[in-house]
Amino acid sequence: MTNRDRILEALGSSVEPLNDDELARRAGISPRQTVNMLCRAMEAEGVLRRFRGADGKIVNQVVSGDLPAVPLQAPPEPKRPPVRADGLAMEPLTSVPSDPASGDSQVQRLAEGHMLVALGKRLGLSLAPRRIFHPSGARVEIDGADDNLTVLVECWAHQGSAKVAQKYKLVVDATKLSWIAKSLDPRPDRLILCVSDPAAVGHLSGVSWHAQAIREMGVEIEIVNLDPSLVSALNAAQKRQYR
Repeated sequence: MTNRDRILEALGSSVEPLNDDELARRAGISPRQTVNMLCRAMEAEGVLRRFRGADGKIVNQVVSGDLPAVPLQAPPEPKRPPVRADGLAMEPLTSVPSDPASGDSQVQRLAEGHMLVALGKRLGLSLAPRRIFHPSGARVEIDGADDNLTVLVECWAHQGSAKVAQKYKLVVDATKLSWIAKSLDPRPDRLILCVSDPAAVGHLSGVSWHAQAIREMGVEIEIVNLDPSLVSALNAAQKRQYR
């Protein structure tokens, strides 16, 4: 049996998608990079889907032969943490890594997951990460969308003012939303940049070209306040990144 066969067998016997580490363990393949390489190749062939799971890690799932190719959505939404009455998702931060070298991006992904849940609660929708195929063949990863693709969302968990490069990131995210929306029929009702702090988009309240470009692309900005404990973790991660 080839390593490829072992991977497919492990995924086929699992009731949920598996990340590369777990897949390597179940399939008995070493090193783990072999699994990553083979899964990426099978994703390019359309055999597997790779998407971000509930814990922030990339997971793998076999593509069913009867699923439509366009638009291709992520698998059913993973179990979400409990939601408070005000719409904020609550989850113990014990899952946030303490290692600064590996944990900073995971803190941000965790925060963005909470933001997506809270925004979905506000809009009365179930939002989940989606992969959409453009007619050109390009694939676009969207942080969140509902089942009918009526709302597309990009999230950015950041506290404080945006730095120069980060200001361009928001324009890039808005451009991605606007571009993929034009290929969808019907076109989504709303395109949203979801951020965790008003200060992060303070530069978009004026007459800068960034602000005007985002407005003309029809992209809205929604602010979702994070739980204080998560804000503290995010601030600490940002300090480590910028020092």
